[in-house]
Amino acid sequence: MEEVHAILNKEKDKGESELDKKGVLQYEVGEQFESYLLIKSATKAIASNGKPFMTLIFQDKTGEIEAKLWDATEMDEQSYRPETIVRVNGDIQSYRGKSQLRIRQIKVATGEEGVRLADFLETAPLTTDEMLSKITHYIFEMQNPNIQRITRHLVKKHQEAFLQFPAATKNHHEFVSGLAYHVVSMLDLAKAIASLYPSLDKDLLYGGIILHDLGKVIELSGPISTSYTLEGNLLGHISIMINEIGKAADELGIRGEEVVILQHLVLSHHGKPEWGSPKAPLIKEAEILHYIDNLDAKMNMLDRVLERAKPGEFTERVFPLENRSFYKPTFHK
Repeated sequence: MEEVHAILNKEKDKGESELDKKGVLQYEVGEQFESYLLIKSATKAIASNGKPFMTLIFQDKTGEIEAKLWDATEMDEQSYRPETIVRVNGDIQSYRGKSQLRIRQIKVATGEEGVRLADFLETAPLTTDEMLSKITHYIFEMQNPNIQRITRHLVKKHQEAFLQFPAATKNHHEFVSGLAYHVVSMLDLAKAIASLYPSLDKDLLYGGIILHDLGKVIELSGPISTSYTLEGNLLGHISIMINEIGKAADELGIRGEEVVILQHLVLSHHGKPEWGSPKAPLIKEAEILHYIDNLDAKMNMLDRVLERAKPGEFTERVFPLENRSFYKPTFHK
C-alpha cells in the first residue's frame, strides 16, 4: 500500500508526466487513442471460432474501459496482468451502448517511459485527513456509549484500509478511498434527514452507516486492481462485519441490545433477499440506512456517467440501474 500512501498524502512527484492529459473516457466514438493505461483486470476465454482471447479492463483517472485482445497467446496472458501499465494504440467504438477500446497495438511500458501507477488511479474528491476528521466528528456526537465505543474501536482497528479501499469492484465508488467517501456522504445525508425526522436515533443511524460496509476491507483485496479475497467470495462483507461487531463487543466487555441492533443494521442494509440482504430491515433506522445507502450509490453512478455525456445526449447504459440510458438536458453544464 506504499504507492497508495504516496498518492493520498500527495508525496508523489509533481513533475510533468508522459501521459496524455486527455483521459480515455473523454474520447469520442471513432477517435483514435494512443496513450498509457493501467490494466485493472484480465480474463481469458475462448471465442466461438475456438480461438482464445482476453477481456482487458483498462483504467486511468477518468474511469475504466473494456477491450478485447483477440488471438491471445500464453505470452500475452503472462504479460498483460492486472496492475501492469501498457501503451495502447487503437480507437474508440460503441458496443451495446457502451464505449469500448479496439486494440491495434499493445505493449508493456518500461520503467524508462516516465509513467507511474499514481497517474492512473482515480481518487476520492476529499483527502483521507478530511474524511477521517468528519467520521471522527460523527462518532464524537454519539450519546450512547456502547454504540460509540464499538464504532470507534472498529474504525481504529481497520483505519488504514478503511481510508484507502474502494466501496466496490465496480458500479459505485470504485476508486481509491471510495469506501470512506461513500460513508462520509451517507453521514451528511443522514444528518439532514435526521433533522427532518427527529424521532430517528442518530447514534444508531451514524453507527450503522459507518459500519455497514466496513467488512469490505476484508472482502476486497485492496485499492488497486481490486478483486474479491477468499473471505470475500466465501463469506461476504455482511457476514464478516457481523462477526467483527461481535468480537468488538466481547473485547470491550459490552453486553446489551445495542450489539444485536448494530448487527441487524448491517445484516439488513441491502434491503431485500434478492439484493443480498439476509434480513429485511425491521428497525426504523435500518430502513432509513437502506434508503440512504441506495441513494448515495445511485447518485454516484449517475454523476459519473452523466459527467461523460454531452448536454442533449443520452449516457451509455447503466447496468445496475436496469440497464437504462439517462438523458442530459441541454441546459445542464
